[in-house]
Amino acid sequence: MKTATLRFYEELNDFLPKEKRKKQFKHQFWGQPSIKDMIESLGVPHTEVDLILVNGKSVNFNYLVKDKDRISVYPEFESIDISNVQKLRPKPLRKPKFICDVHLGKLARSLRMFGFDVHYENNLSDEQIVEISLNQKRTILTRDLGILKRKEVTRGYFVREEDVKKQLVEIINRFDLFTLIKPLTLCLECGGKLIRISKKKISNYELLPEKVKQTQNRFFICKDCKNLYWRGTHYDHMKIFLNNLISYLKAKKSIK
Repeated sequence: MKTATLRFYEELNDFLPKEKRKKQFKHQFWGQPSIKDMIESLGVPHTEVDLILVNGKSVNFNYLVKDKDRISVYPEFESIDISNVQKLRPKPLRKPKFICDVHLGKLARSLRMFGFDVHYENNLSDEQIVEISLNQKRTILTRDLGILKRKEVTRGYFVREEDVKKQLVEIINRFDLFTLIKPLTLCLECGGKLIRISKKKISNYELLPEKVKQTQNRFFICKDCKNLYWRGTHYDHMKIFLNNLISYLKAKKSIK
């Protein structure tokens, strides 16, 4: 039986049992597993890892663990320059795009409300989610660790929070999206771009509620699914929600 000493840092501890968090611990193993397999066997998906040091030297996921190795595992560095060592995560996308798993429909709508490109379908399999992520360079957002442990996944994030408002704050902070917020510019249903449309061009205008016809002059339509929007009571509620959340994010950012 061989033994390695491991230490996980910062938010990677979220995936460990309490007795192994924020401390060195010994891990026994057989054979010569890859460092990726060992890390994931302990519950930490590789998509959360940005740097691995073995005996003080940076290694990639293919490194084969040896007896008595001392291993340090780090998440993404936001304020420290580690450009001279081997980073494991792909470079951040200039225009971040996401795909939410089938359990995060509310989060998908909320991110779209803030103007972020999110793919969501409530009947996608894990295989389809991974395929779309790879083909369209989308970061997978999920609460399923299994999908993030797939070898082919390169961009993914495990959403810690359960409440959708807290999830939204978590994602905006985690991916530093604050300056990219463009509220109420995308369709909440499909994520398509909203464009202004005049009353005369609304094909089913006669089917709109009478109150809407009398009180609304600004209409928007989704270029893709043709869903129609106007600034009614629902819009006011969304605007209040957005303003409160943006104020909260500003305050939190200034504290840092």
